[in-house]
Amino acid sequence: MVSFTYRNSFAKDVAATLDTLKNLGIKDMEFSNLFGKKASEIRKMLDDRAMFCSSFGVSYPDLTTKTSEVGANAKALGAKYVRVAYIAHEGPFTLAMAQKAVEEFNKAGKTLKDEFGITFCYHNHGYEFVPFESGTLMDYMIQKTNPDYVSFEIDILWSYIHGQDPAKLISKYPNRFQLLHLKDLKKGAELNASGRTAVDNDVALGTGQLNLPTILKEAKKAGIKHYYIEDESNNYARQVPKSMAYLKGLR
Repeated sequence: MVSFTYRNSFAKDVAATLDTLKNLGIKDMEFSNLFGKKASEIRKMLDDRAMFCSSFGVSYPDLTTKTSEVGANAKALGAKYVRVAYIAHEGPFTLAMAQKAVEEFNKAGKTLKDEFGITFCYHNHGYEFVPFESGTLMDYMIQKTNPDYVSFEIDILWSYIHGQDPAKLISKYPNRFQLLHLKDLKKGAELNASGRTAVDNDVALGTGQLNLPTILKEAKKAGIKHYYIEDESNNYARQVPKSMAYLKGLR
């Protein structure tokens, strides 16, 4: 589960929110916020509930300017991955932006691996699928980053909304994606290249536009390590149990 799904609840009471998630059967967490706590405090709360944090999400500036602090927090949480989900930019995403990201991801990824034994992952957000040469700038970033230090987290909604096929993307790069955000897009919601959509276009898994069985089949073949439900909508409390039931029905 991505902590952003329950962000409002976590902001009020971390322990109570973890109790709610535990009761839903959630064990594997991706935290993108410490919610005013120390990483060690969250780790203890997770341990007390037989839960764990496998991935720690941070901002792009924190990755590049506070790499060691990020690594220390991730290690305190027990996370094996550090993830960045967005590259702030104005206007279209450009080759120069992608080149800069590749350089900084390789550098930070090496530090995280060498000093903390942690793998860095970049999470796509849609805007990276700008056409470039025979592919896209997302292809460029995957191909130019060092696989020893940089892996990827595929967000299937942000891939799909830009007209990409998440299953084909995973199949194209079977060794580069290690994490996956499970999301579904409301039927009738328009596809676009902005990297944005209304939050309530996030719907319960299996009720939207994405072909989840095919995506999950390819993800399993590719050996993706962790799958996180992310529901950005205001209806998450009702939708997450439905998503859990859907996933159990696929087994």
